[in-house]
Amino acid sequence: MTLLAGVDVSRETMERLERFAALTRKWNPSINLVAKSTIPDLWDRHIVDSVQLYPLAPARPRHWLDIGSGGGFPGIIMAAISAEKSPETRFTFIESDQRKSTFLRTAARELGLRVNVIASRIEETEPQSADVVSARALSALTDLLPLISLHLAPDGTAILPKGKTHQQEIDVAKEVWSFDVASHQSMTDEQARILVVKGISRD
Repeated sequence: MTLLAGVDVSRETMERLERFAALTRKWNPSINLVAKSTIPDLWDRHIVDSVQLYPLAPARPRHWLDIGSGGGFPGIIMAAISAEKSPETRFTFIESDQRKSTFLRTAARELGLRVNVIASRIEETEPQSADVVSARALSALTDLLPLISLHLAPDGTAILPKGKTHQQEIDVAKEVWSFDVASHQSMTDEQARILVVKGISRD
């Protein structure tokens, strides 16, 4: 076992993560999955940054939904860890960009992951009633909450990495929404936080 961002991962999981890193580097020039400037630091900037979300989720969720999945961070990373730790958890990704959806399906197949990719707009997708909803670098909290509330089960948990404006986003969202939020320090960026949000309702 290797301890990675607070998660014990097996050799098999590490190999999956390394293979996904290689796939990302291979596809990135043609699809722009992540910013080109971050490719040299892909492991810490995107993989470790995603891994740290896993311990903040409920144990063994039935259904994990990643919205605006883009290049698969954190969705593919969460699915790779869950393949070992919670194999019964099913994953759904919503990504409207057809090329990125193709990449996500290819990555899931090559890594042997149980993932359903929906190539659609988040607000136009049938409600998923997910136990966990994750979203990374998608939009401000006030814009995210309507999308999350559409797809999150009533007792579900949203896990949202945020940058240095996290508190401002919370304050603005609280003007319209009611929710419980716990803020966790990011391991990869001292100005960033990971928000764990529950009990979402519109005022």
